[in-house]
Amino acid sequence: MIKLENLQPTVDSGKKRVGRGYGSGKGGHASSRGQKGQKARSSVGLLFTGTKTKKSYVKKLPLWRGKGKHKPGLVLELDLDWLEKNTKKGDKVDRKYLLEKGLLDNSIKNIKIKVLSNGKITKSLKIYLPTAVKAEKEIKKAGGEVIKD
Repeated sequence: MIKLENLQPTVDSGKKRVGRGYGSGKGGHASSRGQKGQKARSSVGLLFTGTKTKKSYVKKLPLWRGKGKHKPGLVLELDLDWLEKNTKKGDKVDRKYLLEKGLLDNSIKNIKIKVLSNGKITKSLKIYLPTAVKAEKEIKKAGGEVIKD
């Protein structure tokens, strides 16, 4: 049978619960939060950087106009290692080639593609895609060429 004298405390008895009145031993006016001010309140907004709105994080973001302004800009990053494994010497690497290899899908036509310099390449290829500066040097060193449209 449950009686008042048989009840056990629900919280750790070693910790004092703050803000539960003067009788709790730790619960007076400010409950160990110092005095007034923003940090004494329950939370500070995640994007809050100061009092003025002009300085806030949201205002620093660029203003994009148009219908798809909230869609993420997808970039397909091709590494030199991938090109080394999946191409033959003298291949012409462009969007059509990536569609044939199954790396691209017809549903994502407007995706950006960029060749990055992760890995090494030994084959001479003709690349018709945007490349990083370091990747372009590696491709030219291997005997290939980068054609910019």
